[in-house]
Amino acid sequence: MRGSVARKAPSTKRTRAGKISKIEEEQSLSVLKKILFILLLAVILVVASGIIITIGPMPITVPEVYSILINRIVPGIFSIEKSLDNVVWEIRFPRIAGDIIVGLGLGICGCVMQAVLKNPLASPFTLGISAGAQFGVSVAAIFGITILGGPYFLVGNAFIFALLCSAVIIALSGMKGATSEMLILAGIAVNYLFQAMNQIFSFVANEDQRLLMTMWGMGGLSDLNWNSILFLGVITMICVPLLYMKAWDLNLMTVGDESAKSMGVDAGHTRIYIMVVSSFYVAVMVAFIGMIGFIGLVAPHMGRMILGSDHRYLIPASGGLGAIILLVADAVSLNLLSPIVIPTSVTMSIIGVPFFLYLILRGRKKEYWT
Repeated sequence: MRGSVARKAPSTKRTRAGKISKIEEEQSLSVLKKILFILLLAVILVVASGIIITIGPMPITVPEVYSILINRIVPGIFSIEKSLDNVVWEIRFPRIAGDIIVGLGLGICGCVMQAVLKNPLASPFTLGISAGAQFGVSVAAIFGITILGGPYFLVGNAFIFALLCSAVIIALSGMKGATSEMLILAGIAVNYLFQAMNQIFSFVANEDQRLLMTMWGMGGLSDLNWNSILFLGVITMICVPLLYMKAWDLNLMTVGDESAKSMGVDAGHTRIYIMVVSSFYVAVMVAFIGMIGFIGLVAPHMGRMILGSDHRYLIPASGGLGAIILLVADAVSLNLLSPIVIPTSVTMSIIGVPFFLYLILRGRKKEYWT
């Protein structure tokens, strides 16, 4: 009898070892699929950029586009016409680069805001952060009140008022009994407040000031040049790592603040950290391109449906999807009614509003984070 039990024990151990090995293999395969998906997004961005650059009054082929771009990195490899080089590098490519940087930033900011607030409707647009940043720009345009000097004086104003909106959301989230729905409604209220203030300012503004306010309110990338692209790129290289380093903390926070605290994560500190960094990031983008909504709402949700809620992969995926969405939306805006240019924010709203309604209806049927 004892010998029979002894003979069965090694068999049981081998079975358990086999199950563990199978689980580890499945996890490795899942991680590989997520990494391949993120790499696929990068490939789509490169290919789509090359195709979209060819669209315009001057005929340019995709091989010529890549030849011009490669020639800029390693001069002298290809023989390029000067006119083609100027059109691609000085006119069309800065806008494409802006689409990628801004779409990536808004997608990532929406992703981390949804995580810290545990609400799928959270984004820089729905929380009023974009509207607050635009209000800061309006204050600078009309009253000349600025926080920073120099060519980027608008960024300081945009940041202060974006941070003010974040402070309201953070303060409400710390209240006893606060729900994620309450925070979204508060963000919508703040959004309407700043929009109303901007409308009041438009009555006291002169024609030039009103034009500037309208430009920021409509949102667009027409005024981007290599100087502003460089500035946005530097801010992106600073803010994205700062947000990504909290990816594992965000995974724990989606379970609940108490559970996160039991595992050594200060949820309150992380929430403030995320909101401050993302507010600054959003403020810089709004200061350059104006208000473009729904990217921070749509991109993270698409990424979560495909990859799940592991923010180690969801954050870069949200950025890649945001870049692709804005790249395509901007191309549609430029060419749908050519030579008339539709504001990019209008195109994004047409895409985003149905998706926003879908999230609301879906939220009534299913708990988002399960």
